[in-house]
Amino acid sequence: MSGNRPVLRSLPRAGALVAAVAYGVVIRPRLLAWGATRAEAAGEWPGDELIARYDGQSTMATTLPAPPDAVWPWLVQMGCNRAGWYSFDRLDNAGRPSAERIVDRWQDLKEGQRLEAVPEGGAWFTAALVEPERTLVLRMSLELPSGHPFDARFGPLSGAYTDAVWGFHLRRTAQGGTRLVVRTRGQSRPRPLTRPLDLLLWEPVHLLMQLRQFRNLRTRVSAGPQSRADVATAR
Repeated sequence: MSGNRPVLRSLPRAGALVAAVAYGVVIRPRLLAWGATRAEAAGEWPGDELIARYDGQSTMATTLPAPPDAVWPWLVQMGCNRAGWYSFDRLDNAGRPSAERIVDRWQDLKEGQRLEAVPEGGAWFTAALVEPERTLVLRMSLELPSGHPFDARFGPLSGAYTDAVWGFHLRRTAQGGTRLVVRTRGQSRPRPLTRPLDLLLWEPVHLLMQLRQFRNLRTRVSAGPQSRADVATAR
């Protein structure tokens, strides 16, 4: 019996190794392509060129029961101190409920405009590409560990940073709905530190937040034409 003890002691390690391999080879690729077809996941999307040398990428998709011209107004008004992000408001909007109406004041989004990522305005997305009713690409570039934003056109001031795009791509379906494909792509340094965070934190969090956003967008567009609201009445 004593001869079996080394084998028994090695079983947990072997099980952990098998689980890690299974996650990396089978589970993780599916999570990073949740809802997307093979063609959508493998395809090139506008905004990819902004992070040409990327470390990580995901492509998630859903079909919404409304045409692109009805989905676009909800996307273009996103942002803290605007309509919110339609996800877990306690996590990404300081507990403020995301808008349930289309707000005229927030519809005229221009390339280069900042969309605050946190209510206090210390970090933001930049609208990198805006093609009405078709493509919205947001970009966030932060130095680490300070979280200070930098202009990606000129690069970070230090060797520790993260630079990523979050792209929303709308394509009309044959049934008159919208295929919404969301592509993220990013680069970060130093990789020995940022890669574990990507695997253990940011990828799972993004999946949960993105699926929540899909669900809430579907609820809003499914309700049919929404009465437009001004800032005073928007939630």
